[in-house]
Amino acid sequence: MASKERIARLNSLLKEVISEAIRRDIHHEPIINQFVSVTNVDITSDLSFAQVYVSIMASDPQKIATLERLKELSHQITMLCAKKVTIRHFPRLEFKIDTGLEKQLRIEDMLSKISQERETRNTD
Repeated sequence: MASKERIARLNSLLKEVISEAIRRDIHHEPIINQFVSVTNVDITSDLSFAQVYVSIMASDPQKIATLERLKELSHQITMLCAKKVTIRHFPRLEFKIDTGLEKQLRIEDMLSKISQERETRNTD
């Protein structure tokens, strides 16, 4: 079992290394575009699995296709990252779409609409 500090450091390190692997080493993949970014990594306390949250700026069908391709390439990405990070057993990567940014944009859009509505009511 790893300490919370070690897990936090590993999460940060893995986020950087996985981002770099996607951006530099598998950029030739037609489905993986430049609009994929790793937003967060959550490694389990036994360091065997890591959930990798990605933000994909594309249409919904493209997001799904990109996520599926990332899942197919997870072993290759793992091997690339394992060369750069020295830990006994590199965790198995599980990719998931991070919807946090989209939710935040929707909330900001709704707040903007509410603000505009209030302004139009106040001017009437």
